[in-house]
Amino acid sequence: MAASSTGIVAGLTAAALATIGYLAHQAAETVPAGLGRAAQASATPAAGASKAPRAGEDPAALPGGSGKGARVVYSLRGDRVWLVAGDEAVSRTFKVVPSAVDPAPGSYSVTSRSKAVTGSDGVPVEHVVRFASVNGVVIGFSAAVGGPTPPASDPKVRTGGIRESRADGDAMWTFATIGRKVVVVR
Repeated sequence: MAASSTGIVAGLTAAALATIGYLAHQAAETVPAGLGRAAQASATPAAGASKAPRAGEDPAALPGGSGKGARVVYSLRGDRVWLVAGDEAVSRTFKVVPSAVDPAPGSYSVTSRSKAVTGSDGVPVEHVVRFASVNGVVIGFSAAVGGPTPPASDPKVRTGGIRESRADGDAMWTFATIGRKVVVVR
């Protein structure tokens, strides 16, 4: 009986891995034009791109050209996130600590979420909301468990965790469900 149970478990594991592979392939095949590997090849903003807010503008103001409808907007330049309701009202905005690898500007969707994991930098994190991948580095929002937002990680370590406070992580977790649009702007 034990040998047949092992065979069943191995078969189920193989089927699960095949299903995950198929779904990953399907997701890769349905990436909108302009968001494929070529568009994501640059892991950092273009040379000379300033992280300073544009002169004369409120740094907390929702950036123009960030799309329509319910969405998460992430500004690479301002290291800021906006949670925007379907009526275009900003329900929350907050500063984040950027990851070492930036996603290319564009429109994405939340692809997966994890309640609690260990980040690629070894820090326990919660409310992980993933939406992009750059050269094998998965990009997503998360909050460090047990403390304030950590300082920026070592830039030599290729990590994709965009860190937020625990309170902001709670708000992101509630708002950014699977399929929610994420718009990345400079």
